[in-house]
Amino acid sequence: MFAKSGRILAEVREFVKTLPLAGVSVLEVCEKVEGKIQSLGADSAFPCNVGINDVAAHYTSPWDDTSKVPEDCIVKVDFGVALDGFVTDTAITMALNPAYESMKVAAEAALQEALAAVAPGRKLSEIGSVVEKCVERYGFKPIRNLTGHKIDRYTIHAGKSVPNVSGIESGRFEVGEVYAIEPFVTLKSAEGAVRDGDSAYIYRFVKAKGAKTDEAVRLAEFVRDTYKTLPFAARWAHNSWRGANFQVAFGELVKLRCIVGYPVLVEASGHVVAQAEHTIIVTENGCRVLTA
Repeated sequence: MFAKSGRILAEVREFVKTLPLAGVSVLEVCEKVEGKIQSLGADSAFPCNVGINDVAAHYTSPWDDTSKVPEDCIVKVDFGVALDGFVTDTAITMALNPAYESMKVAAEAALQEALAAVAPGRKLSEIGSVVEKCVERYGFKPIRNLTGHKIDRYTIHAGKSVPNVSGIESGRFEVGEVYAIEPFVTLKSAEGAVRDGDSAYIYRFVKAKGAKTDEAVRLAEFVRDTYKTLPFAARWAHNSWRGANFQVAFGELVKLRCIVGYPVLVEASGHVVAQAEHTIIVTENGCRVLTA
């Protein structure tokens, strides 16, 4: 089922490459990507992320988003498929300003070198070294505190991390494991790390217990039953909820940590970021890319 999930996501990936972005509503981009996934008989594993310039991850449109993709930016589109809980994850970068094209190329080259280096028994930390050396050859810097991740059924981040810099990350690849490998690249003069922004638009369910008002209790149960363990957009819940006072009830759940948000992640020094990502399964001879 991971393979089927990946085939669907590969088709969505090709669709995303055809989307016009410059000057387009970010909300429209998110909804088109998520709609394409649904049209192919799958669910979104997480809300479509649209990361503009220094935004590296976790931005998806709120329900009232009026922002547009700038004409001359670099934009990352990160999206995933869940098929009966079997999750695959991919991302592409589009350089709407030619000045950013070399950064996009560096991210894609680092991804390809990382994929070629995956092998059963190999240390996860070795992939970080491969990514870092490749990115630096292109004259850029990897983001040190964003990583790839092991994937399990219904779980996008399943414990093991695949770094983008050299280090002492514990763990090794094992045959049959599924991973998202995702180099993030920024300018050589940048901090090379991300920090939490001030906002969150993506959430995950933690518990229903603790909600106090009837509306919040019902909303917590709705979120639990609808999205289970996977991340969801506040926009999705808002648009699907048939009760009253959504914002009040949702705010109560956030305050009580019945649901928790993923802060928007931005490059710490405000520099632009590129990303490339595929999901792979580890094989006896290396790996097979599921999302190509």
